[in-house]
Amino acid sequence: MSDLIARATVDKRIAEIITPVIEDMGYELVRIRLIAGKSTTLQIMAERKTGGIEVDDCARISTEVGAIMDVEDPIEGDYALEVSSPGIDRPLTRIKDFAAWEGYEAKIETSQLIEGQRRFKGELRGVEGTEILIEIPQGIIGLQFDWLVDAKLVLTDELIAESLKARKDTGFDEADFDTIETEKD
Repeated sequence: MSDLIARATVDKRIAEIITPVIEDMGYELVRIRLIAGKSTTLQIMAERKTGGIEVDDCARISTEVGAIMDVEDPIEGDYALEVSSPGIDRPLTRIKDFAAWEGYEAKIETSQLIEGQRRFKGELRGVEGTEILIEIPQGIIGLQFDWLVDAKLVLTDELIAESLKARKDTGFDEADFDTIETEKD
């Protein structure tokens, strides 16, 4: 079974190079994309194995990945390295993501037509074997994970509330930061 972490051949090659480095640091690779245009950017999304990631984590990953990329040199020419969290409306790239985010709304795109459509939007209902279950207006359907070309959570009030709750549970307290002072006329 494949995953949606890396799509293009070059992305897969880079993932092979950097995954051991990222995993040795205690993180998981969520998605990788090499984007070429006027400039080239290597986008890496990662998170702790327990979920979440902070700016300092991204900086550490960037330093380690940058070093191995300099040695292996799989990209021709200059490129910018961008390491980030998956974000609230994160991509779903591994079968375990669909189980972890059961109950949340997602958009899924398939490589082939399934009953006349390729795009599905609905509530994730878990995983059965290699099938992703999603509830759409017609009912709950199963989509083979190998059929998927793209999947991500939909930004909803419920998802935002859950994200804020998780952040609060990690000890983040706004009171720890300075207040903004305003000038008085």
